[in-house]
Amino acid sequence: MFKELFNLTLLQNTIRTATPLILAALGGLLTMHSGMLNIGMEGMILLGAFFGVVGSYFFASSLAGVALAVVVGILIGVIFGFFVIELKADEFIIGIAINILAGGLTIFLLRSMFGVKGAFSSPGIISLPRLNFPSLKGIPFLDVIFNNHSVFVYISWILVILTYLFLYKTPYGMWIRAAGEHPEALETTGVSARKMKYISSIICGVFCGFAGAHLSLGYLTLFTENMSANRGFIALAAIIFGASNPLKTFGAALLFGFFDALGIRLQVVGIPSQFTQMIPYLVTVIALFIITKKHLTKVKKVGEKEGA
Repeated sequence: MFKELFNLTLLQNTIRTATPLILAALGGLLTMHSGMLNIGMEGMILLGAFFGVVGSYFFASSLAGVALAVVVGILIGVIFGFFVIELKADEFIIGIAINILAGGLTIFLLRSMFGVKGAFSSPGIISLPRLNFPSLKGIPFLDVIFNNHSVFVYISWILVILTYLFLYKTPYGMWIRAAGEHPEALETTGVSARKMKYISSIICGVFCGFAGAHLSLGYLTLFTENMSANRGFIALAAIIFGASNPLKTFGAALLFGFFDALGIRLQVVGIPSQFTQMIPYLVTVIALFIITKKHLTKVKKVGEKEGA
């Protein structure tokens, strides 16, 4: 049983299941740094998955599907930014509203555009290309890690590095962080904190569009109702677990992806799916509990020092 669970297939599945978490988390940590908690990533991923299928099916191109998913992601990012930045609305409520909108809208459009309920699958949906490196064939470990993955798997790895460099090595990254930490000080330098918040929200929409397109065109080649399956919330947990650092968040997303993949593998050995589907969410709750406890302990120690 141990060999059936913990093998190279589990590693391969971990990479695939972690990819949408990585992509969404990278976008979410940008909004987190700019001072906005984007609960709406769940809805952004779901809309990206649906419109990725729409674009791929009607234009017979996976690239068109990705482009449409990104356009919708940008639109939702602008809407989120408008309500939170301009109208000063509660970001939590706006995020929940986006999630509800995405759930209802995708169900409605699925039935009105394709005339089906639950799921839509068709040979007309063009999936994302899978990359293979012939030189790695025959090398078991490297072959599993680097071959036969959706293009977004590799893009997510590159984006981790680029996001880190962007945040900590460029002026725009510094300005985005300042927009969340010291917006008044940023304004005195002539840089608009409002503009930085919009930029972070739009980039988050792009990355969530990527995550959704990977789900419906790379991980699978179909769309199902509520396909995002709370990945937006798990991505948010990865951000918190990784302290909004791209490299640490990447590690946290891989961890959550591992337990998601493990849950799928446990079904192979006969464990009921009702139990295995709980695993990634249970791990998420435990991780957040540990972080909260550490934070409270740290606050308590600071308070004791100040009191002394």
